[in-house]
Amino acid sequence: MMSCTVAISSSPVFSPSRVSVSSSLPCKAAAGSSSSPDTLSRIHSPSGAASSSSSPSSPLRILRLHKPPPSGLNRASSECSASTSPTVLKRKRPARLDIPIVSMGFGNVPPTPAAMESVVEFESDEFSVCCKRGRRGFAMEDRYSAKVNLHHDSKQAVFGVFDGHGGAKAAEFAAENLDMNIVDEVEKRGDDNTEEAVKWGYLNTDSEFLKQDLRGGACCVTALIRKGNLVVSNAGDCRAVVSRGGVAEPLTSDHRPSRTDEKGRIEASGGYVDYCHGVWRIQGSLAVSRSIGDCYLKQWVIAEPETRILPLTHDGIKLNQQTCSSALQVSNQEAVDAVRPLCTDSEKPQLLSACRKLVDLSVSRGSFDDVSVMLVQLRKFQ
Repeated sequence: MMSCTVAISSSPVFSPSRVSVSSSLPCKAAAGSSSSPDTLSRIHSPSGAASSSSSPSSPLRILRLHKPPPSGLNRASSECSASTSPTVLKRKRPARLDIPIVSMGFGNVPPTPAAMESVVEFESDEFSVCCKRGRRGFAMEDRYSAKVNLHHDSKQAVFGVFDGHGGAKAAEFAAENLDMNIVDEVEKRGDDNTEEAVKWGYLNTDSEFLKQDLRGGACCVTALIRKGNLVVSNAGDCRAVVSRGGVAEPLTSDHRPSRTDEKGRIEASGGYVDYCHGVWRIQGSLAVSRSIGDCYLKQWVIAEPETRILPLTHDGIKLNQQTCSSALQVSNQEAVDAVRPLCTDSEKPQLLSACRKLVDLSVSRGSFDDVSVMLVQLRKFQ
């Protein structure tokens, strides 16, 4: 236990009758001091001269101050506090930092316990999903949404997969709002204007997110099942493919700056596309040309989706499964071939096992990004 001696002059400035608050005095041992190493001395007088403070006209009051035990940190100087009256102002310890645990809400699934959750899975009769965090060491940025039995109609549903970049905020916002924005627009505009309704569902969601003044963006793919039709839309590079009798049929096309039409649109609006680190990018930055969010590139990175509408039965051939995915390192036909045995060739479809199989296959091929796969059993809605 170190102590420190403080001499306080009885001048008008330091008079005991005048002192009403405590002071925290930094005390340092003077070089060459003859005092004990455990004793620090500091003398305060109005004139600043130590010698004058010892005169009879200016008596000194000696206080013995005890230094608190060391905190465990190496310090260049010691600290002490002098309490000269009942009114004490102490040097306070800094407030504790409360670091929040980021919630990982995934559509209809309860929030996961931590932002660094490695795998999120959900299984039901209508759909299953598997999301796996990438090997880059960041928090998972993928999200999904799934709503079945819309308006108490078992033949209506809406699904979505969202691949966030620059953080998870845009993907979270889209997962919470995009699906119902689409449904609201379809009901408002009518089924004869479904494509336009879906477009405004995307644009409204984008506009609402930009008002949040948050960074980052999200690529999206959605599937609306309504009145016997499958309405698939995408903005960015999330993918959707349908199995028609075991044959893969792509329902989306990636929006990348390397696409001739996308490159032309970007350049016509004053932007540029260049080749950086093996990838075509907008303004040397983003590798997708459509998304929700990305406010700093909004002039060129639009949220308008491309939409395709097809009946659940076509030419007498029923659509079997639809796969929605992000960052999947397999071709469309490989995806169908991998999941079909688990979905159609068994007594009970194993949708979740099929999702896991596709995710693991993608990771085994070197994917470092988050990988998400959703399988929808379309026969449940026919």
